[in-house]
Amino acid sequence: MLDTGSGFWSPLWWIAALGAAGLVVLIIRARGRSDYQKGTEQVKPFLSGQPEVEKQHVRASNVYWGFLEALKGYYRPLVQSHTGLINDYTTWFLGVLVLVGVLILGMGG
Repeated sequence: MLDTGSGFWSPLWWIAALGAAGLVVLIIRARGRSDYQKGTEQVKPFLSGQPEVEKQHVRASNVYWGFLEALKGYYRPLVQSHTGLINDYTTWFLGVLVLVGVLILGMGG
């Protein structure tokens, strides 16, 4: 047992808790479906029928549509200013780093 000043830490209690959690996981897993068969049609995605292979892929633009639509006022200027040049990103990173440093040093002094 290790006394930390604000309580104690016992490795035996942590091992017992980990064993109990593992037992709960095994019980939940044992109650799963017994008719599941790996490597069959059961593992394929069901998208309301039999779409073509190209339509089975869910694009990120569809998944994040609501998020991007809600924040389009923020993302539109970012996309327009995107150049893809690492020099631009490094310059912005260093500029923000200097600004944060000035703010932190200005508050501390």
